[in-house]
Amino acid sequence: MRRILLFSTSTVHPGGYMEYAVPVVQRFLGAHRSILFVPYARPNGMPHDRYTELFRTRLGNVGYRVDGVHEAGDPSQAVRTAESIFVGGGNTFVLLRALHEAGIVKTIRARVAEGLPYMGSSAGSNVAGLSIGTTNDMPIVRPPSFEALGLVPFNINPHYLDPDPDSTHMGETRETRIDEFHAFNPQPVVGLREGSWLLIDGTSVNLQGTNGARVFRRQQQPEEVEAGACLDSLLQE
Repeated sequence: MRRILLFSTSTVHPGGYMEYAVPVVQRFLGAHRSILFVPYARPNGMPHDRYTELFRTRLGNVGYRVDGVHEAGDPSQAVRTAESIFVGGGNTFVLLRALHEAGIVKTIRARVAEGLPYMGSSAGSNVAGLSIGTTNDMPIVRPPSFEALGLVPFNINPHYLDPDPDSTHMGETRETRIDEFHAFNPQPVVGLREGSWLLIDGTSVNLQGTNGARVFRRQQQPEEVEAGACLDSLLQE
């Protein structure tokens, strides 16, 4: 049974890194006490060791053992034996290419299908969807494919921003870009605002957090959804 936790972001103003997310992780993991951290997205070019230590410090303070997947001699074996996994944010293109280079894409899929708790934020949430076609990141590297882990049958747009009616900016809004995506792709897209997350437990999808989300479906008007909403239909579309 799939157990998946997808955050829009790891940091919500004015809090620190993972500050708002730690209680959510604790509830999600229950008795599990160790996390395999995937630092491959490298936010701001951060080295893997430094990124892992940042996550380890935050989660270690509440009693979790954190191992970086890059620290393992065999990343696939590390995933196979993990008690839970957290894929950190950063650049989605960098992340997906690194997952392929480490040879762990199929292993993660298989373990999550078996019930391995999967957690992601930002880019780590992006790669949980069918593709990375709705990321906000620049394609600074080329992954083998835009196809992602496919842990859920829809796409995520983290850090979703609503159009500003007072803005004089004439470029595309986030909504416009998702509409462009739907000109070529059929899957729904969940625009997760900061401070929001999705909890997938088996056949149940729940939106949680503080700021809600928008669900975009091809050739339909966007649907505004508030925290507490049941979005189970996303698993059947």
